[in-house]
Amino acid sequence: MKITEVRLGKISVPLRVPFKTALRRVDSVEDVIVEIVTDTGHKGYGEAPPTGVITGDTTDAIIGAIRDHISKKIIGLDIDNFEDVIQEVQSSIVHNSSAKAAVDMALYDLYGQLFNIPVYKLFGGARKSITTDITISVNDPETMAHDAINAIERGYDTLKVKVGVDPSLDVSRLSAVRNAVGNNVRIRIDANQAWTPKEAVRILNSMQEKGLNLELVEQPVKAADIEGLKFVTERSYVPVLADESVFSPEDALKIMQYHAADMINIKLMKCGGLYNALKIIAAAEIYGIECMLGCMLEAKISVNAAVELACAKKIITRIDLDGPVLCSEDPIMGGAVFNEKDITVSDAPGMGIKGIEEGRLMYI
Repeated sequence: MKITEVRLGKISVPLRVPFKTALRRVDSVEDVIVEIVTDTGHKGYGEAPPTGVITGDTTDAIIGAIRDHISKKIIGLDIDNFEDVIQEVQSSIVHNSSAKAAVDMALYDLYGQLFNIPVYKLFGGARKSITTDITISVNDPETMAHDAINAIERGYDTLKVKVGVDPSLDVSRLSAVRNAVGNNVRIRIDANQAWTPKEAVRILNSMQEKGLNLELVEQPVKAADIEGLKFVTERSYVPVLADESVFSPEDALKIMQYHAADMINIKLMKCGGLYNALKIIAAAEIYGIECMLGCMLEAKISVNAAVELACAKKIITRIDLDGPVLCSEDPIMGGAVFNEKDITVSDAPGMGIKGIEEGRLMYI
């Protein structure tokens, strides 16, 4: 099964409601699609969202990295020599983790097809279904409470609440959400690097003292401030999840060794794909650090790849793969079934993606 062509396209999928965090506002998913074709007629699919404010990867950068660097290294290679192919992807260009992730997942899709096995079984096959949280964007307290109630009515029992825009309002925001949904709903919060270490400790402990009962806080301080992250982890009543601080397996290992966070959030777009995500998972298993598997604002192809991984490994104990359910429609055929909070992985070979609805993919 030799690689003969790497095709690129763009897809646009509107969101149900605008997505707002401490870092950005997004109204629609605008992703780059990768389609790797082989001499046997098989196709592998990958996807990457431009998330410049987090990964530094813009649409043009993703396209350029794949077209000018990665594809030139892998065309003509045989999927059966998988380690060599993946190494070519990772060494073809520095950084550009989203471009690498999109190609990486397309290659794993083909590798599973080569041996007629779903990727989640290839990785371990721990379970067939998972349950995701859903994100509540940062807004005024009343709007956030309304959005939280809507999520509960749709069947969700875990909310990921965005905070960090105007820290003085964050306690009021969370109080409004908690009062709206009651005490039986899990609430985890994401500050997206918005607070200083001392500010984070003050706000988090105030929230717990008010009985908000938060499950965890995601990335309370700047990504590069590992000392600050450790400061919060040691003093906060709320368990700390490292997100933007973890791009590479080396980043994850440093945080584990330094005890800078209680948990690690793995995102394929940050670490460069499944190949590196497996390395982070191996380290987490050694250190006994539980992991969340998360996503950016992505459509179904790339989130589907994360579902394959989440269903493979028991060390992944929390799921934040709500990208497709935040979208107002799903033009992707095949793959995992997203039934609001309940996600069931496909048993089709590879990733199970069959293609994209006619007219929705613009080849470039």
